[in-house]
Amino acid sequence: MCLAKGLEKIMRIIFMGTPDFAVPTLDALAAARHDICAVYSQPPRRAGRGKSLSPTPVHKRAEELGLPVRNPVSLKLSEEQTAFAELDADIAVVAAYGLILPQVILDAPKLGCVNVHASLLPRWRGAAPIQRAILAGDTETGVTIMQMEAGLDTGPMLAKVHIDVDAKTAGELTDELAHLGADLLVTVLGYLSAHPPVTQPEDGVTYAAKIDKAESRINFQQTAEAVERQIRAFTPAPGAFFEFAGERFRILSAQIRTETGTVGTVLDDQLTLACGTGAIRPTLIQRAGKSAMTPAELLRGFAIPQGSILS
Repeated sequence: MCLAKGLEKIMRIIFMGTPDFAVPTLDALAAARHDICAVYSQPPRRAGRGKSLSPTPVHKRAEELGLPVRNPVSLKLSEEQTAFAELDADIAVVAAYGLILPQVILDAPKLGCVNVHASLLPRWRGAAPIQRAILAGDTETGVTIMQMEAGLDTGPMLAKVHIDVDAKTAGELTDELAHLGADLLVTVLGYLSAHPPVTQPEDGVTYAAKIDKAESRINFQQTAEAVERQIRAFTPAPGAFFEFAGERFRILSAQIRTETGTVGTVLDDQLTLACGTGAIRPTLIQRAGKSAMTPAELLRGFAIPQGSILS
């Protein structure tokens, strides 16, 4: 489906999103006074110690804005597809929704569906573009506004914004990209009639597979640079960790060091940890069930002696 010409500035929009990343886009659409006729978000999930049902960040924000929320488990059922079509939307805006959109859903809005994707497409199509960019050592990333089609993030591009990765964590990049993407999306909606989408190049395609929790165990066989990227990629969640004396410790930030030693060994009384090449020294660490603290604070209450080997 091609985006139509003569688009009015105020549109009837279906918004589809789930995590914190999507909230700024919802806010930006509301601030621009678009008619948000429905918000789709994944169903509430059990969370916390009491395992009570908790609505998603987008669901919560939509209720605060007084917007109607729908939580289908799937959009493959004919009754859900009919209900979606009956909204008679001009366009659907998708930001980290997390459910597959069948072709009948993609085709239902008059102008189709556009996606706020946190990468510089075609690099890092898929579920975890921010974490994969950090893990790969990319020096820049960004947001692409893309017209959706059936393929995985393969649709033509409407706009991009670039930023430097620097030494940012996944949490910091997510927040920055969420706000940049929200602003870019609102801008794009204002000039759809003047700027046709551009087909993604065939070169440079990579895929950002969903993060497996097993990946968050620190692999000290890697270089210190790779371990430091692993720490940033998994901060704040799921958290890069090591185990010692039957306990789990999450490293939230670390410095790269030049010390050497047996891989996985504690090299000094500052918790410098030997890697395959070089070492890292945590600057913020969290013991299971405790608040984040400096290594000095940790070691005052829990001994991890020099020479200890971590797993």
